[in-house]
Amino acid sequence: MYYIGLDVHKKTISYCVKDASGLVHREGKVGATRWELDDWMKTLPQPWTVAMEATIFTGWIYDHLLPHAQQVKVAHPLMLRAIAAAKKKNDRIDAGKIADCLRCDFLPECHMACTAIRDRRRTLRYRHLLVRQMVQMKNRISGLLMETGVNHNKQRLHKVGYFRELLASNEEVNESIRPLLRVSRDSIVRLQKTEYALVSSLQRDPLLAERIKRLRTVPGVGPITALTWALEMGDVSRFASIRQAISYCGLCGDEKSSADKVMRTPLSKQRNKHIQRVLVEAAKLAPRQDHNLALVYEREKQKGNANRATLAVARKMVAYLLAVDRGQRDFVPFADSQSSAA
Repeated sequence: MYYIGLDVHKKTISYCVKDASGLVHREGKVGATRWELDDWMKTLPQPWTVAMEATIFTGWIYDHLLPHAQQVKVAHPLMLRAIAAAKKKNDRIDAGKIADCLRCDFLPECHMACTAIRDRRRTLRYRHLLVRQMVQMKNRISGLLMETGVNHNKQRLHKVGYFRELLASNEEVNESIRPLLRVSRDSIVRLQKTEYALVSSLQRDPLLAERIKRLRTVPGVGPITALTWALEMGDVSRFASIRQAISYCGLCGDEKSSADKVMRTPLSKQRNKHIQRVLVEAAKLAPRQDHNLALVYEREKQKGNANRATLAVARKMVAYLLAVDRGQRDFVPFADSQSSAA
């Protein structure tokens, strides 16, 4: 078996080919294009396995190499201490160290979702970009009105009828900002239509439809939360316990222990930020919809911290979602399950 380490960049890929004893057979650079990779793979000794760091370019390279390699692995960048802490660092050395980690089975491998999930996840993350742009445009409209001293109802400002009436009947609206307000409003409408189309297409997707329907039976889980869970978590069987899922969602802090001292830190930055953001937002509304979650929130809030109470609700929602996903059945409240058992 030959072990190949790749140091991936935008235009070039540095590689190092080693055998089981650590002897370097080949090293160099290849262009980061599909046809150059095809030519390069024809020259490789057989059989071979390859590893690379997780970057923005990793996805398509992973998919392109997978049919030809014995195995393709992706390394967690933060865990590659041998590269991050090195005194001398360049592309050739990095590729060699990745090859060594792969050869010695020390590679800190990270999960790679299947191509179908990654393609749909890209669409969902693009939807988040559209939502951020909508918020920016709405804030820009409010800013223009405040800059020119126009009295308006903040709660109704972005309603179509009120906005049209504001431009037509309010004499305080300066002529200099009217074109800017119309352009901003048109941008918001276009973004809303595009966002709705993206979400609708994902909800109707045959790969996700049944799973989304089940997940939405969990209290406080709407279409966006269900889609985010399904696409960001991927195959939930890779989580051996609820604690691992909670850690992946970024709902717990780091632990630093030494001898008899144990110190818990704030929320860890090593998490999936997309699922973390959505779960925290959902946990703020979920206690209003479910009695058990409301009890969890009140019990934690009595300790004096509302933010910790929200995190406790989010962790409970992770347990619910994980159970629904693993069992592939609708959510059944605890009281209902007791009555049916009786």
